[in-house]
Amino acid sequence: MSSVNEFVLPESWRGVLAEETEKPYFQELAGFVAQQRAEHQVFPPVGQVFSALEHTPYDRVKVLLLGQDPYHDDNQAHGMCFSVKRGVKIPPSLRNVYKELDADLGIPAPAHGNLEAWADQGVLLLNAVLTVRAHEANSHKGKGWEQFTDAVIRAVNDRAEPAVFVLWGNYAKKKLPLIDTDRHVVVQGAHPSPLSAKLFLGSRPFSQIDKGLADLGLAPIDWRLPA
Repeated sequence: MSSVNEFVLPESWRGVLAEETEKPYFQELAGFVAQQRAEHQVFPPVGQVFSALEHTPYDRVKVLLLGQDPYHDDNQAHGMCFSVKRGVKIPPSLRNVYKELDADLGIPAPAHGNLEAWADQGVLLLNAVLTVRAHEANSHKGKGWEQFTDAVIRAVNDRAEPAVFVLWGNYAKKKLPLIDTDRHVVVQGAHPSPLSAKLFLGSRPFSQIDKGLADLGLAPIDWRLPA
């Protein structure tokens, strides 16, 4: 059984990714996810797998922030890295992102963890893997998502318009070879998870991102999140 509707790309991305979705690995990936949904609970819900691409059209990407794996607890994942739905407890990594946002730019943490306002301004909140089995971290790793999201990174890299790529943690930094660092700005740092928070806190990534945007002739992101 294939979950056709689940894998319809947002219109703005079809021109650059349509060929990718026709490749055998992607067809196998779609079948795998459909089977997983039939047998297990899978996050994010159907219709939210491509939320990051929907909120940030291809021609409006200013920043690409790379995450790894969707949140795997109930009601958390909704298709954007680090973000959770309103009303859901803010995860530890995002709490550290908010701490650093306050320390760096003086923007106090909101009471929720929904980052859609960033995505709507051109921050592509892309996980390397886009689905996960409930309560089993990395359970959909190595099934084909990485090949697809590498294609997303390459598509942004290949655009005429430059962007800022944000690579937090060793996993994200492995994607550096996909990026033309002569044309684009890369902001690297520690991951905001509690395991590496000491290195992340104080790294001032938001100032670096805004400086990178200014260097590219682009307007800064308004990092404030509506209540």
